[in-house]
Amino acid sequence: MHKVIIIGSGPAGLTAAIYAARANMKPVVIEGLAASHQPGGQLMITTEVENYPGFPEGITGPKLMELFRAQAERFGTVFYTEDCTKVELTGAVKRVWIESQAEPLEALSVVVATGAVARWLDVPGEKELQNRGVSACATCDGSFFKDQDVVVVGGGDTALEEALYLAGLCRTVTLVHRRDALRASKIMQDRARKHERMRFLWNKVVEEVRDVTRRRVSSVVLRDTVTGERLEHPTSAVFVAIGHVPSSELFRGVLDAHDTGYLKVQGGSTRTNLPGVFACGDVADHVYRQAVSAAGTGCMAALDAERYVSALEA
Repeated sequence: MHKVIIIGSGPAGLTAAIYAARANMKPVVIEGLAASHQPGGQLMITTEVENYPGFPEGITGPKLMELFRAQAERFGTVFYTEDCTKVELTGAVKRVWIESQAEPLEALSVVVATGAVARWLDVPGEKELQNRGVSACATCDGSFFKDQDVVVVGGGDTALEEALYLAGLCRTVTLVHRRDALRASKIMQDRARKHERMRFLWNKVVEEVRDVTRRRVSSVVLRDTVTGERLEHPTSAVFVAIGHVPSSELFRGVLDAHDTGYLKVQGGSTRTNLPGVFACGDVADHVYRQAVSAAGTGCMAALDAERYVSALEA
């Protein structure tokens, strides 16, 4: 019987492991293996991370996650580098199935830290040029394109938030939207329309990101959704802002979630609707989605789990 099982190994899951291990809870971490739940989370597809405290010269995402993991391992965390396939969380004893074992792992508490994945355009050049000018996080990568011309794809509040953030850094920000009207709130639309660095391309969809041969973004090929006309628009970067998908499908119908799939937690904590089950990181955060905020909630989840288990053992 384990004291805690942590599902997920991004900044939230590994921080939870560090805290739980130092509290002598001997945590077990199910790292994940599939492309959408890879060990280390979204930082594994990020090159330079310049906004994580303590690294004034920056650090690569994979290296940062390597350090997180080594620290958790140092304090005795046990890792399973495979996917979780099934959970039973309603009883006093939580059961978690993994691919390599027929019998479930059992624990008194579970921390869910499965993260979220960005929605991508799925067009030629996009995958090849990720971290070479294609990004899904303006806060993470915007500073690399100061005083340059960039494109943001999307039409909701997230897209305008990204665009306005970039407008404070870049020479111009061109918003590409498939319709002739934005879906964002009026206040966000007003701010964007008034900003002198903002540009808009209506009724356009991205069909290709160039230039793979030069290994950096140089332009996007756009198609007009009304006329079908194609044009090439020069840009130094493409920020895809069409939403994120929380990796919460394993817990659908078990844990309370918002309509968007993000898990619900009780205010000021990481507690879910089930006793002994805690959620942290991007799977429960549709607002910030930063490594440092995920790590902070990972700490909270470990402390919440430790208090829960201690009360059971008292």
